[in-house]
Amino acid sequence: MPIEKSLLTGSTTTLILKLLEERDMYGYEMIETLAERSDHTFDFKAGTLYPILHTLEKQALVESYEERAPQDRIRKYYHLTEAGRLRFQEKQQEWTSFVTAMEKILKGGAAHAAQ
Repeated sequence: MPIEKSLLTGSTTTLILKLLEERDMYGYEMIETLAERSDHTFDFKAGTLYPILHTLEKQALVESYEERAPQDRIRKYYHLTEAGRLRFQEKQQEWTSFVTAMEKILKGGAAHAAQ
């Protein structure tokens, strides 16, 4: 079942920060990893990903650097800054609170969930 775009939009930054928390990555690698891990629920296009990465870079949450890859290609990698790690932790807590509240409502409220 396809997921409504508004739900995806609100979680994109958190997903990118999570990947970069694990290791430095280049854009296409992020697109492929998100698609694979989500069974293609998150199939981003470059036109969606790169503006987000540029915004994160302007906010000093990520930094980029270039590195030579096989076949003499130069790839732009992204690295999570300390500020980015803190933001990811905040976004993760925010997500947990959101999911917990949704679960309570979907299961009939806090009183019902305690049964």
